[in-house]
Amino acid sequence: MQQGQPMIIMGDDAQRVKDKDAQEYNISAARGVAESVRSTLGPKGMDKMLVDSMGDVTITNDGVTILQTMDIDNPTAEMIVEVAETQEDEAGDGTTSAVAIAGELLKNAEDLLEQDIHPTAVIKGFNLASEYAREQVDEVATAVDPDDTETLKSVAETSMTGKGAELDKDVLADLVVRAIQGVTVEADDSSHVVDLANLNIETRTGRAAGESRLLSGAVVDKDPVHEDMPTDFEAADVLLLNDPIEVEEADVDTAVNVESPDQLQRFLDKEEEELREKVDKIVESGADVVFCQKGIDDLAQHYLAKEGILAVRRTKKSDLTFLKNVLGAPIVSDLDSLTADDLAVGSVTRDTEEELFYVEGEDAHGVTLLLYGTTEHVVDELERGIQDAIDVVSTTVSDGRTLPGGGAIEVELARRLRDYADSVSGREQLAVEAFADSLELIPRVLAENAGLDAIDLLVDLRAAHEAGDTDAGLNVFSGEVENTTEAGVVETAHAKEQAIASAAEAANLVLKIDDIISAGDLSTGGDDDEGGAPAGGMGGMGGMGGAM
Repeated sequence: MQQGQPMIIMGDDAQRVKDKDAQEYNISAARGVAESVRSTLGPKGMDKMLVDSMGDVTITNDGVTILQTMDIDNPTAEMIVEVAETQEDEAGDGTTSAVAIAGELLKNAEDLLEQDIHPTAVIKGFNLASEYAREQVDEVATAVDPDDTETLKSVAETSMTGKGAELDKDVLADLVVRAIQGVTVEADDSSHVVDLANLNIETRTGRAAGESRLLSGAVVDKDPVHEDMPTDFEAADVLLLNDPIEVEEADVDTAVNVESPDQLQRFLDKEEEELREKVDKIVESGADVVFCQKGIDDLAQHYLAKEGILAVRRTKKSDLTFLKNVLGAPIVSDLDSLTADDLAVGSVTRDTEEELFYVEGEDAHGVTLLLYGTTEHVVDELERGIQDAIDVVSTTVSDGRTLPGGGAIEVELARRLRDYADSVSGREQLAVEAFADSLELIPRVLAENAGLDAIDLLVDLRAAHEAGDTDAGLNVFSGEVENTTEAGVVETAHAKEQAIASAAEAANLVLKIDDIISAGDLSTGGDDDEGGAPAGGMGGMGGMGGAM
């Protein structure tokens, strides 16, 4: 106050939410995001139809795809989306579980805050619980050998289940495992490294998913630039080119005045001569096949066809990079510097029915997973499921540990955390117990999504684990509690550790906020939740202005 007048610090459009109001706002926003994907969890999870601003439709139950596609316009909600993105980047799967656990942690934290437990005590308890839970994951985990094909197939099948691949999961899981084993190398320290740069996925529509194939080498979905070109070579000298075989255009706008037909003819002859020189350089290098990322002039196509050279233009950059790995050849950016050393030997064959080129290298290695689906939406969702399976199998090969699935590990960790809580002093003990309760959300949601009685099954699961059956999990198809490891429902340990760590850190980050200061409107666009505004009072902040 100055001379009885209020001091104005914030602008008219600024909004501020403090203390309990800020905590409620943040927690409701984060929980709204978590609840939006809970129904997709597990083999019986439902799908979401997402329509973007351009009208493109995506049908999926992949957590990170849903959250990235949703039009979320809330800073707290976006923090939870980052949990899913981090989980996807680090582990490849478990995004829905990570987000759901984060939401449940905040829900249980809210109950503790209402009991006048300070956020710092809750945060400390969550940190203790997260660290202890990850230690216990390592104790429960089972070592797996990279050559243990059956276990790796179980990991792949578990990841794919519920993602549009159930009917053909045996075939697809076998393809995934063979693909991973095909690009796995042993390092000097005897560890195994999966080189996913040498694994490519190509999708096609019009066939059933069970007809998918694993091919050695690369697949190029392009046609020859000229119908008279040969299409099959057993041992071809292949050139990868990132330079157009066209007449070079001037960098600035130019105008040419032609006063006679002779001048025009000389001009055309010069262009033809320039194209002929480019083709001659390719011929002199000894190339039999040219994969060009840029364009190829019609006249150059004619010359190349006369020389018996196969040329493919507008090859995708990703395909050219993969061909580089498969063939072990450099990508040439300047035809003037082309030599025979820039070529690599490989076989090139044409599948006329599929209109694809198959390319195999002699020395370098690389594999392509050719996925089929009946429609674009089906094959897109199948590709997402296969990509997750590839990620978790490669993580399992590198990490060398697996866990029982079906909610078994969550119930076991919750049991151990409750025992651990007895040794924690102070109010942090309540936070550790809340963390244990939050982990049990996973088996509860698995049961709910399968239309089963979540309470009864959770009681049965707890009883089985108290009796010492650490692998007891939920079979959502039979509705029974069984040994999930023996049933082939297994997950990678690294993904679970990452999910627990990400969920705890995101929850703690939200809990530490007690003041929100916005230069503009905190609204997410009204009360319409479908556009990405999570439920829980996030439609508008106008009614919270009294907190300023």
